[in-house]
Amino acid sequence: MSTTSVISGSAPVRSWSTGATWFGLAVWLGLCYAAMAFGGIFGADAWYAALRKPTWTPPNWVFPVVWPVLYTLMGIAAWLVWRKSGFAGAPWALGLFLAQLTFNAAWSYLFFGLHRMDLALVDITALWLLIAATIVTFRRHSVYAAALLVPYFLWVSFAAALNEMILIMNMG
Repeated sequence: MSTTSVISGSAPVRSWSTGATWFGLAVWLGLCYAAMAFGGIFGADAWYAALRKPTWTPPNWVFPVVWPVLYTLMGIAAWLVWRKSGFAGAPWALGLFLAQLTFNAAWSYLFFGLHRMDLALVDITALWLLIAATIVTFRRHSVYAAALLVPYFLWVSFAAALNEMILIMNMG
């Protein structure tokens, strides 16, 4: 394992200079980018184009701009918690992070892959709750990590409202 130090009784902090620390960042970013790549398999298609959508729906080009930024922030946030506390010191925080990442990836499959807006809405509601819980638990380990997840939480809040509105507008 990487070099650790104890700072005034706190959990071990991995040294910035070790290769393991930078490898850890690459792993967390890789996990996030893998979730993004999986979701990208199920992108907007003719089915989505034909749906009725609210006037406040962003143009399609916005999504591939916003998501890479959010996934990068997510990976850095998880890395900060891991770097400070490790899995042993932050099992709930990192476990919640991995759970929300799974629900995040599942949403694209449900919405775009299966065309199940109803199941996607259930998924994104659970995702929203998991992100909120992740922010709370991350804050115990790193205020910066928690703050890095706030834009993601806000975007998913918007996406959930959009999912619900599209579902309502296309019922029946």
